[in-house]
Amino acid sequence: MNNYQLPTTNYQLPVISIQNLNHYFGQGELKKQVLFNINLEIVSGEIIIMTGPSGSGKTTLLSLMGGLRSAQEGSLKILGQEIRGANKQLLTRLRCQIGYIFQAHNLMSFLTAKQNVRMSLELHDRYLAEDLNAKATAMLESVGLGHRVDYYPENLSGGQKQRVAIARALVSHPKIVLADEPTAALDKKSGRDVVEIMQRLAKEQGCTILLVTHDNRILDIADRIVYMEDGCLANNPNSAVLGE
Repeated sequence: MNNYQLPTTNYQLPVISIQNLNHYFGQGELKKQVLFNINLEIVSGEIIIMTGPSGSGKTTLLSLMGGLRSAQEGSLKILGQEIRGANKQLLTRLRCQIGYIFQAHNLMSFLTAKQNVRMSLELHDRYLAEDLNAKATAMLESVGLGHRVDYYPENLSGGQKQRVAIARALVSHPKIVLADEPTAALDKKSGRDVVEIMQRLAKEQGCTILLVTHDNRILDIADRIVYMEDGCLANNPNSAVLGE
């Protein structure tokens, strides 16, 4: 069994708990298994990097953790809630606790940086009585874009667009942030800047980050590295708590 559960000393309730998870694409004769017996626990405040070859199942697993796909076999609990077989209401509620950062920043081209970040706040009832423009501006300032709040995406560099995406993901203080190849389209310096901003804000907010990447230059920001290959969590020496 591929088992990446944390030691029981000083045990915390995991924010993500996966047991014996299998996943398939297709049906009938075309049905193909893409995830095999995944077991993984991630606790609050951890920064986890998941790495491995292309096509190994990393993005599929990430999408399951984010409630973007339905779990098929096994158990997948997010913030203590079982999402296998969960209804739309529960999935929607859980997604409000998760921030998403993608390789393609997915910014709305017709909105300014501030408006893109503000849009994330508008999805949360608890912020509707607050000054959303001020909160969005403050978040952009925290990622070094206070001077670009009224810029449209087409007038921002790749690194700046990804910073806006980070601000959008973190402005609502999610408990979990899922990032899929956030540095893939960036040069070395921009990529490093982006992950260091993510690391700093995650520590400040106490949220958990799970980051999928092929970028070996950023592995050192992780508390733990999980290696995936051929749909399995592989027995890799780096799949451990760093520094132990």
